[in-house]
This record gives sequence, C-alpha cells and structure tokens, in this order.
Amino acid sequence: MAKGDSRKVVVAALLANLGIAIVKGIAAVATRSGAMLAETVHSLADSGNQALLLLGAARAKRPPDRRHPFGYGSERYFWAFIVALVLFSLGALFSFYEGIEKVLHPTPIRNPAWAYGVLGVSLVLELISFRVAHREVQVELRGRSFKRYFLETKDPSLPLVYLEDLGALLGLVFALAGVGASHLLGLRLADGIATLLIGALLGAIAVVLLARCHRLLIGEGASDEDLERIHAAVDGLGEIVDLKTLQLGPDNLIVALEVRLKGSVAEVESAVRRAVPHATHVAIEPA
Repeated sequence: MAKGDSRKVVVAALLANLGIAIVKGIAAVATRSGAMLAETVHSLADSGNQALLLLGAARAKRPPDRRHPFGYGSERYFWAFIVALVLFSLGALFSFYEGIEKVLHPTPIRNPAWAYGVLGVSLVLELISFRVAHREVQVELRGRSFKRYFLETKDPSLPLVYLEDLGALLGLVFALAGVGASHLLGLRLADGIATLLIGALLGAIAVVLLARCHRLLIGEGASDEDLERIHAAVDGLGEIVDLKTLQLGPDNLIVALEVRLKGSVAEVESAVRRAVPHATHVAIEPA
C-alpha cells in the first residue's frame, strides 16, 4: 500500500499553481507572449486538476450504500481520468492553437522584464511543489524504478501530480527559452515554437496518464506485492485453487478465493485481512 502522503502533495501543488497562474496571467497580458499565455492556461488547468483530485478523494470516502455496496473507491480513478482529459484538452490543445497562431502571425515581445521576472518566480514555486512531490514519490518507490511504480500503483494522485509538476518545470524552461530568443535574438518565431513545444509536452503527459487511469477504471487486479501477501497468508491454512482480485480504489480491494481448506474459513479470512488490511471484501469458497 501507498505510504506517501498524496493529499499533502496535491494541496501543495494546488497552492503553488494558483499563485503561479495569477502572476503568469499578468505577465501574458503585459508581454503579449504566446508562450506566457500557454503557461497561464497550463497553470490554471493544473490548479483545477488538483481541486478535482481532492474532490475525488473526498467522494471516495463515502460509506457503502444500497446502490454501491462495495463503496465509492473508484471515484478517485474517475476524477483522475477527468484530470488527464483536462490536461490534454485545456492544456495541450490550447497551447497548440496558440502556438500555431504565433508561428503564423509572430509578434514582438513587449515588456520582456515582466516575462523574465514571472518565469523566475514561477520556477521557484514549481521547484518547491516538485520537491514535495519528489520526496513522497521516493517514499513510494522502495527500490523500484519510477516506470514500474507508475504502472503498479493503485493511487494515481501522486504520480499524476509528480508528472504535472515535472511538465510544468520543463514548460517554464521552454517559455523562458522562447521569450529570450524572441527578445534577445529577434527570432519572433521562437515564442510560437516554444508554445508548440509546451503543447506537445502536455499532450504526451496527458496520454500517458489517460492510459494508466483507463486500466484502473476498467478493473485492475491487486498488485504483485499484495498477491504475494495473500498467498503467504493462506499458506499452511489451505491450498489456493483460484484467486481473483479487483481493485476498486487505492484502499478498496475485493478478494475472492477458492481454497482447499486445512483450517477454517474464518481463519483464512482473518489471515488475508491481516496480511492485506485494504482488502475490504474477502469471499472464501471451500474447494
């Protein structure tokens, strides 16, 4: 199970992005930079995304009821999927549109000092947010590569914010390069090209997140680590004939076992629940 504090990471990213969006918006108006405008929309989209992740976490805590007897854990997967869609549609597609417009109709950067100042402040704030996310991801990795962790984790909030923050840092570098090349070198196309690069970056991150959230939404089984714990828990109490699991949320796992019993059903169920505390529903059928 996740040991990092994903809520802390989401809140930190939300506060940072709200502040960044405000100063970027002011700079975008002052400079008429497409890259700055794309970065403003990027930060606004990120702020909305983090709010949606918090909403999903809150709704997932609702207790089971008649219509949802297994609870609402999947709310977190649904809202994470929406976040990835927002990142793609509002972030990437808008950046592509603005970038094409600036490439076709390049304009000089006005008041470049605004852009440099805001980008510098934004880099500092994003680095603070990214540091929080990076520290929590290091807790989660436990010797695994980030790719393996991303594919195995059942809580998409933390890697989602981590990738958003990483994308934001790279986007700021692209924006700074575009503004600098346009202002200092007179390359008016640079601003539009930087905006297109920001769009491509956001699109790539969004597609990766959409693919992961899709697998979680359609029903994914327990992690290899949890499966090993279940087998170890049953060992000595019976022989597992069939094992099926379904992850309904980061803290909501359904376990269905067919077991050739040596002990009692109650003993096997108790052992599984001790080994995997987030196994909220355990069904055991004697073979």
